[in-house]
Amino acid sequence: MKKIFSVFFLFLTVITGIGVYRFASLNKTFADEIPHKCKAEILADAESGTVICSYNENERLPIASMCKIMTLLLCFEEERNGNLNFNEDVVISDCASGMGGSQVFLESGASYKVEDLIKSITVASANDACVAMAERLCGSESAFVDKMNEKCKNLNMTDTVFVNCTGLPQAGQYSCAKDVFIMFSELLKFSAYFNYSKIWTDEISHPKGRITEISNTNKLVRFYNGCDGGKTGYTSEAGHCLAASAVRDGMRLVSVVICAPDSKTRFAHVSSLFNYGFANYASKLIVDDKTPPDISVSVEGGKKGVLSVSADKPLYLFSKKNEKRGVEITFTPDGKVKAPVKKGDIVGRLSVYENGIEIGSVNVISNEDVAEKTYFDVVRDVVRNWPLVS
Repeated sequence: MKKIFSVFFLFLTVITGIGVYRFASLNKTFADEIPHKCKAEILADAESGTVICSYNENERLPIASMCKIMTLLLCFEEERNGNLNFNEDVVISDCASGMGGSQVFLESGASYKVEDLIKSITVASANDACVAMAERLCGSESAFVDKMNEKCKNLNMTDTVFVNCTGLPQAGQYSCAKDVFIMFSELLKFSAYFNYSKIWTDEISHPKGRITEISNTNKLVRFYNGCDGGKTGYTSEAGHCLAASAVRDGMRLVSVVICAPDSKTRFAHVSSLFNYGFANYASKLIVDDKTPPDISVSVEGGKKGVLSVSADKPLYLFSKKNEKRGVEITFTPDGKVKAPVKKGDIVGRLSVYENGIEIGSVNVISNEDVAEKTYFDVVRDVVRNWPLVS
């Protein structure tokens, strides 16, 4: 049986997706307020994928070192899947050590911790560390690039092709603002990423005692309130690029600019985009994973008859501020719940509807273990409920 909760609050219509980015511009007049200063740009909500404003977001352009976002994403996925340990050692090849451009001057034949290589990529945009990680994960950079392009297909990044893992100029390599947003939003799902992305200055120690000092290429980490991650890029072909993320009051925005005329402009323009987003939009928490919902879930054949439950994750709705909106939240049990039940088992689903259309949902999970009744439990219950005859 479904149970319905009615919720009313000030908000505007929003488009959400679970694991799928749906692009719908909510503002067509942004250029009237902040003129475009780049070849392409996008500002969107990281959680739902809702686009606040965009310009030439599908145009295929070189993106320089923003390619490293995909390199990092695959590294964090492999660590999550148990195929990589941040504390393991990686031996640096001649190929990796010899990379030009941005680098931390890794020594050929020397061993470095994976976490130092990840830090070098995230903070210093190190090409040598990128190739070292590509070789560690796939044996060669070319094999790793195949994996990058496969991931593009999985994420529906239809306007991106990678030819290398660094973003160094090479024929046939391109992306677009929308696709950069998609892959960066995926990277932001890994909490470990922020262990590195928020670093302002640090150093890399080399085996022979040499030290390389590094500083974050994303200046907004230090100078913009709420910015906790990002990736810069620059080549003469790509111009000055930046993908950055900032979070305030539970709302995370992502901004991407491609081919700004200079470094100062890219940081200033992304800051302006963020300012506009935070001033005009908000994410409202409508399902709290920290507070048990007002629902009852019965357990058949359990030592306990009713489960304590919660949502497996919070659910936010993103839209313009100060607009009226009403939604309904419906609980649907996952069939009959039978003992034994383990903590974390899915027992139902909370779905959010607006005007009869589902716009989001989360799993409802058990907060506790419930063991199956034994024979003696059944006998005890029978005796306890047996009517007394005088």
